[in-house]
Amino acid sequence: MLKRYPFTHSQREILKKIEKDFKIWDIGELEEFFPKEIESSNLNPKAKAKKIFSHYQNLHKSYQNQRVDYKNFNPSYTPEKFKIETTSKETLGLGACPVASEGTRCCNLYTLDAVESCGFDCSYCSIQSFYNQNKVVFDKNFKDKLKNLKLDKDKIYHIGTGQSSDSLMWGNREGVLEALFEFARANPNVILELKSKSDNISFLLENEIPKNVITTWSLNTPTIIEKEEHLTASLEQRLNAAKAIMKKGRLIGFHFHPIIAYDGYLEEYGKIYKRLLEEFDPKFVALVSMGTLTFIKSVLKRLHQRELKTKVTQIPMRDVNGKKTYDYQTKLEMFRHCYESLKPWQGEVFFYLCMEEHSLWRDVFGYEFVSNNQFEEMMNSFYMAKIRSLD
Repeated sequence: MLKRYPFTHSQREILKKIEKDFKIWDIGELEEFFPKEIESSNLNPKAKAKKIFSHYQNLHKSYQNQRVDYKNFNPSYTPEKFKIETTSKETLGLGACPVASEGTRCCNLYTLDAVESCGFDCSYCSIQSFYNQNKVVFDKNFKDKLKNLKLDKDKIYHIGTGQSSDSLMWGNREGVLEALFEFARANPNVILELKSKSDNISFLLENEIPKNVITTWSLNTPTIIEKEEHLTASLEQRLNAAKAIMKKGRLIGFHFHPIIAYDGYLEEYGKIYKRLLEEFDPKFVALVSMGTLTFIKSVLKRLHQRELKTKVTQIPMRDVNGKKTYDYQTKLEMFRHCYESLKPWQGEVFFYLCMEEHSLWRDVFGYEFVSNNQFEEMMNSFYMAKIRSLD
């Protein structure tokens, strides 16, 4: 089709992108939507090309502006092969959250790269843009580096290990969890968060979990888990794992990130919120975070290169702080629904928005922090009070 008409170079490139999007979104080939009435018109070839190009641009936009429907979407996922490597790294991967930005409210989380890259394959994940997706790397000297890390004893540190890889899927491979537990015991001023979409908790069940370790699960609806969160544990498996840790008398938490808007999504997420209220004791729930799809250019580029079938890039995107995400009203709808559905937990559990615009806080919670430092201080104080309550 592209060869039959005198499109400009720019038009051809845009049409190629539209063609790839339709393939990724499982909509069909461009030829299926070809405007035959334009082809049979009396317009000259250049005018026809202009109208055909406009037709496909409008069609592409119309798909992005309608709410995603997963009912007939079958991604037929094929896992990518990856290899596991154990090496000696020069430094300990401890630093600031890699997706922090000035235009959004951030909790100043420290991220610890216990493992580099992930064995799960969520279609929206940013990890794939930071590391070689086909290689998972363990540091053979991780335990020693962690043991020699010097921290300010008068400062509270909130450190998470779920930003560079899933915190639990590898279990205690290469002694990772053992090293992290020793580190937590040696540093009571550290709040160590293990974030996961796995139910691999055997090491946690077989060993004493330090009180300052909070095990958190990223939760999503069965629809999103099946269609977009490839190779991960089911919702039921994640909830059962969280219950097992709660029964050990240790803190847990839940991340609804990303909440994804699709046809019927509020009802499906609502069922999860209802289950949390019914099945979990807020005494042992430290946090509930909310966030949504936010893409940097490198992740979008990676998705197009892989041609992995997904609906996550079909959303109507707007630019916020150099990233692509939902419009404000959609975010307000999804976040308010979560917060209001979990109203019985308000005051007992720390609710927050992850990497969202400042103004959303007031519209969702009725208040906002004046700075990232204030957010960090309030969060850490709340978590420490929860930890002390376990005594």
